[in-house]
Amino acid sequence: MVFREKNNVKIVHTTKLEKSVITHFFTDHWGGPQMVISSGIFQCDELDGFAVLNEKGDIVGLITFVISGEECEIISLDSIEENKGIGTRLIQQSEQTAREQDCRQVKLVTTNDNLHALQFYQKRGYRLVHIYPNAVERARRIKPAIPLFAENGIPICDEIILEKTLD
Repeated sequence: MVFREKNNVKIVHTTKLEKSVITHFFTDHWGGPQMVISSGIFQCDELDGFAVLNEKGDIVGLITFVISGEECEIISLDSIEENKGIGTRLIQQSEQTAREQDCRQVKLVTTNDNLHALQFYQKRGYRLVHIYPNAVERARRIKPAIPLFAENGIPICDEIILEKTLD
């Protein structure tokens, strides 16, 4: 599945990419492909998702998700080139896939320090529905590489769950 976009950007299903390319992307941007959150431990390089490729074929955006029953959970979203609509397009494509698989809602987890993500998702119709105090502390027991502080200086402590009901 390949979608042609504006400005010669391509969106491709992650199955169209070599797993090693996806693993390398997660290692560069997350320290590895493993994501530890309150809903589980995920190997992001093995999940369903979409990537945005630039004209050279490099990944400039990547989203992964899990569909279970009527719910789609976004596990990761990265946009390397900010303010170009890459993250928005990946969200839209994932929501469309969720609708096609009869999902009624999309949810995701972010952390208290990620002010940019909180703003981004709320502008796209996601609502804050739960806060899990100290959830990141529990995640660090499994993945000690999770930093104590974000680049903005905020301690990384809590998980925030956001949800969007699909039409």
